[in-house]
Amino acid sequence: MPAIIVVGAQWGDEGKGKATDQLGTKVDYVVKFNGGNNAGHTVVVNGEKFALHLLPAGILTPNCTPVIGNGVVVDPQVLFAEIEDLTARGIDTSKLRISPNAHIITDYNRKMDAANERMLGKNKIGTTGRGIGPTYADKMDRIGIRVQDLFDPPTLRQKTEAALARKNPILERFTGQTCDPAESAEELLSFADRLRPMLMNTTAELNHALDCGKTVVFEAGQAVMLDIDHGTYPFVTSSSCSAAGACTGSGVGPRRIDRVVGVSKAYLTRVGEGPFPTELTDGEGDWLREAGREYGVTTGRPRRCGWYDAVVARYATMVNSLTDMVITKLDVLTGKDRIPVCTAYEADGKRMEDMPALQSEMHRVRPVYEYLPGWEEDISGCRNFTDLPRNAQNYILALEELSGCRISAVGVGPEREQTIVRTPLV
Repeated sequence: MPAIIVVGAQWGDEGKGKATDQLGTKVDYVVKFNGGNNAGHTVVVNGEKFALHLLPAGILTPNCTPVIGNGVVVDPQVLFAEIEDLTARGIDTSKLRISPNAHIITDYNRKMDAANERMLGKNKIGTTGRGIGPTYADKMDRIGIRVQDLFDPPTLRQKTEAALARKNPILERFTGQTCDPAESAEELLSFADRLRPMLMNTTAELNHALDCGKTVVFEAGQAVMLDIDHGTYPFVTSSSCSAAGACTGSGVGPRRIDRVVGVSKAYLTRVGEGPFPTELTDGEGDWLREAGREYGVTTGRPRRCGWYDAVVARYATMVNSLTDMVITKLDVLTGKDRIPVCTAYEADGKRMEDMPALQSEMHRVRPVYEYLPGWEEDISGCRNFTDLPRNAQNYILALEELSGCRISAVGVGPEREQTIVRTPLV
């Protein structure tokens, strides 16, 4: 009954897609359980790069069923554009299955995203503008549109009218535009026939698969530091992207979970606003950004870059009950004489080993660094841990101790096979 959750252990963009893709060669289902097309995974297979936004990484693996769970918000336009792109590149997308309980991103939710950022002004969150937050807000406000509503036109039309009665005054004031309820409903209804073959009672299917001894991987969007409950609120996403979200976003109970894998870069990045204690705003940050090609898969935005933060790593280990950690992009650090690692924070003369309880403290902390010796050797061809230079091995062992979690795999390049496996995850 192997059920494996893969989550981001930092602020996102850690390489979860590659980790999930590698697991996907040995699993039966890969389930995306939260978020939408506001994040992306880059997976390189045989030298060919695939940028996935809404689709689970399992879409690239033969004999694996990719599933979009009930916790995801789906933009049909993005979904079908992504499907068409993969199909044109020879990828079989017919195996994709979608929960009828997943919520739909509408045209007015995308516009509300822009309106909300304008309302916040200098206090803006820095969203991707994809309509993710407003869609989750509608879900909690019980005025959301679900996939299944596309097959009930009268109900759909009633829901769009009710939603826009609230939203149009805001849209008109802050964007100068409004949405016609009938047009919004008809646009959504136009996707119904294409969506129908993908529908599945995913909760029942996944639980039955586990009963039959099949392997299911749950793939998180974003990361724990962007989690709506456990992240650096309000500079977070709108969904539960920690391990607990896999259960609510799929309908598979917590007692069924066997392993929880956290994915971290060998350094740290963040996109958007919010605190980032180890951020580098000088030439070192520019060097990391260019060496790691740190630009958003979905937005193209340059990522903020900094050194590895063991306080964040310990927090991620605790919140997610991590059993394993995967470190990606170790190769990016090649060539550094010494590599700083944040081991604690300081604020107001006080040293902190744990994440501050108060958000106001998080904005004031300063990193306490330990400096580890670097390496010059090219490690992209290493396939065993002992192949790594001694200093690279020691760096990983230090991160393992500081993070409080076993490091089971290490990425040394973007390709699927450029991974050192210390402990098999499946």
